[in-house]
Amino acid sequence: MAAIRGKDTKPEMVVRRYLHALGYRYGLHNRRLPGTPDIVLRKLKTVIFINGCFWHGHPGCRYYRLPSTNPDYWQNKIEANHERDARAIQELNRMKWNVIVIWECELKTGEAREKRLARLARTLGDMAAGRYRYYHYPDAETETLAAEPDAGYGYEE
Repeated sequence: MAAIRGKDTKPEMVVRRYLHALGYRYGLHNRRLPGTPDIVLRKLKTVIFINGCFWHGHPGCRYYRLPSTNPDYWQNKIEANHERDARAIQELNRMKWNVIVIWECELKTGEAREKRLARLARTLGDMAAGRYRYYHYPDAETETLAAEPDAGYGYEE
């Protein structure tokens, strides 16, 4: 497992290049914030986590499957990752940081990638315009985060 990269992964680089092309400037892997977010947009007080489907146990994802060798070990490891992610997001919410989670599978194919990145750009634009207060982490069955729009904007996903 020492060869598994935690930084500068392919999905992370896709999102970073996209944000940079849109003109967003960001910090990387801020260890002072809970969970050490992959991307930190200070001006928007927003963090982005780019999660690997296997390592973070993406529910219902075709890329998440427990290995047949030593399944108890892997089940415990994935559950611990879930709990750690939930604690980090809860703490970030308490600190009033916007939290966005992007899953690896959302960036795999060209069509899915375009949809997800367009949704990310729209969400960040709405946050910059003040249409959202902050993100919250929904129940564990939901695969992506949902925003709470401020009243009166009529935003539809």
